[in-house]
Amino acid sequence: MGISFNAASLLNGNGIDVNSVVEELQSASSGQLTLWQNQQSDLQTQASDLSSINSDLNNLATAVQALTDPTGSFSSVTATSSLPAVVTATANSSATAGNHTLVVSGLASSGTVYTDALASATTSILPSGAAGGEIQLQVGGSSGTTQTIQITAGSNDTLTTLAAYINKQSTANNWGVTATVLNDASGARLAITSNATGSIGALAITQNTTLDSTGTPTDLTFATPVGGTNASFTLDGIPYSSTSNTVSNAIQGVTLNLVSAYSGQVQVTVSPDTSQVTSAISSFVSAYNQLVQDMNNQFAYSSSTGSQGPLASDAGLRILQTSLMAAATYSNPSNSNGLVNLASLGINMNNDGTLSIDSQTLANELASNPSAVQDFFQNATTGFATNFNNDLTSLTNPTSGPLNIDLSQNQAEQADLSNQISDFQQQLAAQKQNLIQEFSAVNASLEEYPFLLQEVQAELGQSTSSTSSNTTPTSGTSTSGSSSSSSGS
Repeated sequence: MGISFNAASLLNGNGIDVNSVVEELQSASSGQLTLWQNQQSDLQTQASDLSSINSDLNNLATAVQALTDPTGSFSSVTATSSLPAVVTATANSSATAGNHTLVVSGLASSGTVYTDALASATTSILPSGAAGGEIQLQVGGSSGTTQTIQITAGSNDTLTTLAAYINKQSTANNWGVTATVLNDASGARLAITSNATGSIGALAITQNTTLDSTGTPTDLTFATPVGGTNASFTLDGIPYSSTSNTVSNAIQGVTLNLVSAYSGQVQVTVSPDTSQVTSAISSFVSAYNQLVQDMNNQFAYSSSTGSQGPLASDAGLRILQTSLMAAATYSNPSNSNGLVNLASLGINMNNDGTLSIDSQTLANELASNPSAVQDFFQNATTGFATNFNNDLTSLTNPTSGPLNIDLSQNQAEQADLSNQISDFQQQLAAQKQNLIQEFSAVNASLEEYPFLLQEVQAELGQSTSSTSSNTTPTSGTSTSGSSSSSSGS
């Protein structure tokens, strides 16, 4: 829109709005700036969508790599027990499939020594007049280590203080025992328990006397030690003894946890962990579907906007879509085990290009021939996951991958536009300053006009008055300026 001025308004001293005039003059140039800024916004949106889809692609690559890993889900095994209340089992990848028979005769136990009950846990355990005492505690059976427990009157001569003393010494000197005071209807007792199970945790009291020359015992009477025995069981008819109820050396790759003794047999079964394979396949399908759906959204026509997504015309996205479709429909008719494509496993392609899993079909194939399923995915030359992984390695290449190429070009275009916009904004800013100076000078003149006019009018009025006075005819003077003779000549 052009600029127009009201002449009457301009000459009345109001002047012009300099900033509005300058903005109007620059509005045409600003249109180019807006165009570039809109282009930059479009590029930013496309870059964001490309990055999101590229992230989907990398997630899919990770999921496919999991299906190619020979030490991954296909090598996982599981161990199950027919009686978890007697024994539980876990397996690692080194375990081999098989069935085992277990009979648990006894559990490994901690050794314990305890005293008869006393009336109070806070009265001295030393006979009257005794200054101290000594208890010898043997840890680890007859060939174990003997620890000396020194008792001092007034210091640690009650059950409470003695238990605290034993625990302190055990921690500091690695005795491997814990002392507690037990209270029940019969009174208070001192109990010392080994921190280890099995024969290495067997305890015994070898001495319990005061420190006087008579060898008088303390007021503590220890019962016969209990516990400190190894677990005993047979595995496939072979007898075993274990200091722990957690046994990891009886079946290769399997850890047994003995829970209870039982006279009957328990079956421990080691088999492929199909749940891990199912999970890996489900992760692959989920990652694939997310990528396909996000690409579909770019190509879908929106009735509300009357257009497709920002990347609908992106060549790299079309290349990716074609490559993924070819990889997902890969087929190997020569496969002798009958698993020629994903559909053979119950993984079917929907109309929109996504995949869905028939859980029952997949479970049946895994149960009937897990090695055939593994070969379908991981065969070095014909494996589905092997070939898909090769394709994805190319598609996700940081320099030659189609989406990475597009992102690189997008970033270069954004950089060029940013430079253009920055340069143009600097030009507009300089132009604006010049225009403001020019029109400010014009405005100053317009604002002075009424005052100048008044001065001119005032000057003109004064000149008119002066002229009338000087030209007033006088006797003997011609007002016309022509000469004439005086009377009487």
